[in-house]
Amino acid sequence: MKKSPVAVMKERFESKEKLVEAVQALATPELWVDRVGVKGLERVSNAKLLRLHELLERAKKEFGSRAKLIASILELEKRTKDDGMKARLERYPLPRLLDLHTAAARRSKRAAAAAAKKKPAPAKKKKARTKKAKAKAKAAAKK
Repeated sequence: MKKSPVAVMKERFESKEKLVEAVQALATPELWVDRVGVKGLERVSNAKLLRLHELLERAKKEFGSRAKLIASILELEKRTKDDGMKARLERYPLPRLLDLHTAAARRSKRAAAAAAKKKPAPAKKKKARTKKAKAKAKAAAKK
């Protein structure tokens, strides 16, 4: 049976305050767009804090910064020179960027597999003309 968010939080961090501190430690300006409400992270649910902590760890481990994550998304989408899309992606929160990266990676993997699977069609063989077909072709050429 799946553990509740409170049980997971107590098992991994012992208290909500320590979980909030861990999230704040990972939420550096290079990874995090600070859009926390007036009440702060202390009022966010345990489930959301746990998910946020996992996503921040993943982003830090795989990419190191938001800029590298955005560059990776643009590269997967084959839109590295699209400044408008880059500006739009810079406004997105980290969880949304990670979801976009996962989806783009999946799409590019499928496209590569489809391209590798698709073989060029064999050239059509010319059929030998029958005597009737040759006679019709000569008659058409004379007219």
